[in-house]
Amino acid sequence: MHKAAPTRRWTLHAVLLLLWFLVSFGVAFFARDLQGLVAGWPVDFWFAAQGSLLVFIAIVVYFARVTNRREGPDADFDARAFRQQTRRYHWRFGLVVLGILAVLLGLAVAERWGLHKAWIAGIFLSATLVVYSIIGVYGRTSEASEYYVAGRRIPGFYNGMATAADWMSAASFISLAGGLYLQGFSGSGGQPGGLAYIMGWTGGFCLVALLVAPYLRRLGLYTVPDFFAVRYGGRWPRMIAALAAVVVSFTYVVAQIYGVGLITSRITGVHFEIGILLGLGGVLVCSFLGGMRAVTWTQAVQYWVMILAFLIPVSWLSYKQLGNPLAPFAYGQQLQKIELLENALINDPAEKEVIGEYAKRADMLDKKLQNVEQSLQWERQELRARLNAMGPKADDELANQLRRDLAALPRDVAVARERWSRLAVDYRERARPLGGLAPHTLPFEGDPDGTPQQRQSFQNSRLNFLALMFCLMVGTAGLPHLLTRYYTTPTVAETRRSVAWSLIFIALLYISAPALAVLVKYEVMAHLVGQPFDALPAWMAQWSRDASLLSFSDVNGDGILQFAELKIGPDLVMLASPEIGGLPYVVSVLVAAGGLAAALSTADGLLLTIGNALAHDVYFEGDSSKAQSMRRVMWSKFALLVVALVAAYVAAQRPAGILYLVAASFSLAGAAFVPAMVLGIFWPGATRVGAIAGMLTGLVVTVYYMLVNQAGVRQYLALTGDGLWLGIQPVSAGIFGVAAGLLATVAFSLVSNPEPPKPA
Repeated sequence: MHKAAPTRRWTLHAVLLLLWFLVSFGVAFFARDLQGLVAGWPVDFWFAAQGSLLVFIAIVVYFARVTNRREGPDADFDARAFRQQTRRYHWRFGLVVLGILAVLLGLAVAERWGLHKAWIAGIFLSATLVVYSIIGVYGRTSEASEYYVAGRRIPGFYNGMATAADWMSAASFISLAGGLYLQGFSGSGGQPGGLAYIMGWTGGFCLVALLVAPYLRRLGLYTVPDFFAVRYGGRWPRMIAALAAVVVSFTYVVAQIYGVGLITSRITGVHFEIGILLGLGGVLVCSFLGGMRAVTWTQAVQYWVMILAFLIPVSWLSYKQLGNPLAPFAYGQQLQKIELLENALINDPAEKEVIGEYAKRADMLDKKLQNVEQSLQWERQELRARLNAMGPKADDELANQLRRDLAALPRDVAVARERWSRLAVDYRERARPLGGLAPHTLPFEGDPDGTPQQRQSFQNSRLNFLALMFCLMVGTAGLPHLLTRYYTTPTVAETRRSVAWSLIFIALLYISAPALAVLVKYEVMAHLVGQPFDALPAWMAQWSRDASLLSFSDVNGDGILQFAELKIGPDLVMLASPEIGGLPYVVSVLVAAGGLAAALSTADGLLLTIGNALAHDVYFEGDSSKAQSMRRVMWSKFALLVVALVAAYVAAQRPAGILYLVAASFSLAGAAFVPAMVLGIFWPGATRVGAIAGMLTGLVVTVYYMLVNQAGVRQYLALTGDGLWLGIQPVSAGIFGVAAGLLATVAFSLVSNPEPPKPA
């Protein structure tokens, strides 16, 4: 497939991959043994949240420098002209960023002078959307190379910035800090995760840099399915890869459009569905008109909106609590305070009273579920009898409440069974210490030296952490919309630099997300819990209008908010951080604009990938003739528009949480693409039959495991038990899909007739 490489090249790969493995899986596996404090930090927590990320950056940067120096400059590349063009980009881009900052500062001053909040939100959000739209209109094109790969002239610095925006989707910006708030180091029960997201989503770039991106760029392709056509030949490798790209990207884009609707509806006050359509217009202006050329520069601008929106609240909270705005360096002090607060809450009699009440509610629902039809009928008759007993002189408020309770009852037995089962699970979870949350700094549930049940819990928790991290890392190396970004650089050397810049820009947010989770948790535990219900801050009432974001109730009737009585959704922590920290409203608008930028930037790249896969790879099957160029671009735009509308409809149904949908797409990407792709790059013996078998096997196994472990599917098929293999949660289904795909690719390649390898 490519020329024989010097031995030292593979030695460098092997050494860096071994370091990557030890720093990620080795440290995670022995995390419980890395106890102790260094400079006030728990060693295991610091290394998982920050140390591993710094090592990953060092690996990618070192690989780029050494390999680029060894290969030397490209003889056909005009480096001088490229540097001059890059300097012009610096000036133009700097003016745009300064303009956005000027608008932000102007609105901050206007807020102090009394400008209404609605005007502040409208002006800033409109200003950012206008900037994105201008770039989209300015970058409009019908030329294939410009539409698909931005003419292959994007500097690595700016491509890294655009990649970071494309990468840091609504999941990273909106949900990551919230997921870390809820899951701590490693999650609990059916919620594995925590710092696995930080390590998985950053460590995956080592695989992109060492195993994938430079080799794909060398081929001069337009899409990821192009690689399978060039490397393996024939129609089916391209078709399967294209359809897999659609499945992966569609799952991902639904989460982004969900985030668009969430933010737009929150800021403008319109219905969630209308918010989706409003935000979708901003997506289509860039991706529909200008393709990759417009999307690249839009995403570079969106990156700075996002990073400012994230760093300002976390820096303010850090300064407020610790007197130091550099949150990633300072928040270790709060970890020890949170541990003390957690121990106090676990032993608090009022908290135990709330937990006991949740246990009673769960028991009551379990009894109802024994005979759902009879329980539903009895409850309906009871409410009607109470309403009739009140007579014509009934108190209006109480009567209306009874009518609302009657109307809220499940309409039939199936709905009642689903709702009561879901509530019973929720109450059982909240009937645990800390409302079901794991201690924040504890690596893995259970106890490796405890009872057999505790040892099993520990092993299961650690295995799920490692499995999720593996799926996120391998999935990163297979995401089509990410890999396509590295087709836009002018040379292979610039691609390597671009991967390094991508990880550096991403690290600014990923190193701050654990800090925000800790600072918000301390704010809640130390200053919110224990307050009378009638003295709670106004922001709680505003955000509790959406129960999926925030809910609280006086479960034990003492008039005091207990930690177990408060339920925070993962999407709230970031979006409400300015209000939690007492920042001006203009910062709340900036955070909303940042979340919108995160969702829009990723949705742009994903919709472009889907449209290109359907038009370029499925309909035109990679035909690169000039006569077909304009038609290909036109059909790509049409496919993009149709898919955007379908994704908006699915997102309006609120199918699942943002973080879950995104993590699931990584499992799908890793299983569908990575085994056949990496073997195709490094193993000349990989064949067309092997690639087809590997992609189909990986995809089928992953989808099957995800579906068969959905509660609705198991109930419909009357399946008993949890259906888990080795206790691994369905979000990490890719670990089975990747293994099955790898085995199938190797096995079928060995028994099939090899095709002539294609040069890379």
